[in-house]
Amino acid sequence: MLTRRQRIGQAAEDIAADFLQANGLEILERNYRRRLGELDLIARERDVLVIAEVRTRASNAYGGAAASVGIGKQRRLIRAASQLLQQRKDLARMRVRFDVIVVSDMSSESPHVEWIRHAFLT
Repeated sequence: MLTRRQRIGQAAEDIAADFLQANGLEILERNYRRRLGELDLIARERDVLVIAEVRTRASNAYGGAAASVGIGKQRRLIRAASQLLQQRKDLARMRVRFDVIVVSDMSSESPHVEWIRHAFLT
């Protein structure tokens, strides 16, 4: 049984995956979990491997959802991506980009999606 927070997070990931697919990306994997971290969405945009962190928040207090991807979270994402590339040699040759997908207005009929490409550098 998922908690309310987990259900909201899963719904935001569904919205983000649909959004990326509608923008021409191929979703390769979802919720890649390893001891060092989790990658929400792994996608391919032509010859670029896109690691997308999905965020949602009820309000913009404390800087909103995008601001919640601080340096600690970035390090965990980089470590998890490193593990992915070690395990998947077919992906290791691709350039990697870290994006953040912010999903807001989750309770409305049409949630708002903000796509922050190149959200941070490695």
